[in-house]
Amino acid sequence: MPKILRLINRFNLGGPTFNVAYLSRYMDGYDTLLAGGEKDESEDSSEFIVEQLGLKPVKISAMRRSINPLNDIKAFLAIRKLILEYKPDIVHTHASKAGTLGRLAAISCRVPVIVHTFHGHVFHSYFGKLKTGIFKTIERFLAGRSTCIVAISERQKHELCDIHRISQPEKTKVIPLGFDLNRFRDLDGAKRRAFRDKYKLEEDEIAVGIIGRLVPVKNHDLFLRAIAEISGSLSNRVRFFIVGDGEKRADLLRLAGDYGIDHS
Repeated sequence: MPKILRLINRFNLGGPTFNVAYLSRYMDGYDTLLAGGEKDESEDSSEFIVEQLGLKPVKISAMRRSINPLNDIKAFLAIRKLILEYKPDIVHTHASKAGTLGRLAAISCRVPVIVHTFHGHVFHSYFGKLKTGIFKTIERFLAGRSTCIVAISERQKHELCDIHRISQPEKTKVIPLGFDLNRFRDLDGAKRRAFRDKYKLEEDEIAVGIIGRLVPVKNHDLFLRAIAEISGSLSNRVRFFIVGDGEKRADLLRLAGDYGIDHS
């Protein structure tokens, strides 16, 4: 049975964990080993997701979100050791840090098939021009030595291939993420009523929300700025909700105060 070593940046709460967990659990015909790094202190753990599916991932404690040469070398060596012990036919990496260290380790171990999935990218909105240029150069090198690049949408493929020129179109495949969204369906309106009751929303009051990790790329600053700009001209009562947590929480609370937005 072919072996797949699947690597993820870290087990923080987010879409990528669901993706790697479902792939590891439900890809019949393959023996799969899942490995990933440590979440940041500001993030919630997603380990319960893999545990509920009966998976026992390997934790690479040195692999973390931030760039740290010493930790990154340790993580690279740990991944390389894992590859030499597990002897996978395929190494499939997910997201930037795992994609860089995992593919370098796979290349050094001459793994036959190397696949990388871009769940997002850092080619805009994260870093300055110099650092972004360095990351693009690294990603182009790795893409050239990968068997296949997976984009999660046609738009992302366009960005990777045409705008940032990271990978070749013929090597880049679009595979949308598959999620079970049944628990979010609310055909009888019960969840909507429960939410409105919990936050004491009046019948004529409109609820507007943004859901996501409180990190720079999600651009909650724009959401708050929009609230400040339109609040004085609204004809209906409106309540705004920010759902999520993360490193920007304190900054966003401060920014809301600066804009004169009442919050709790």
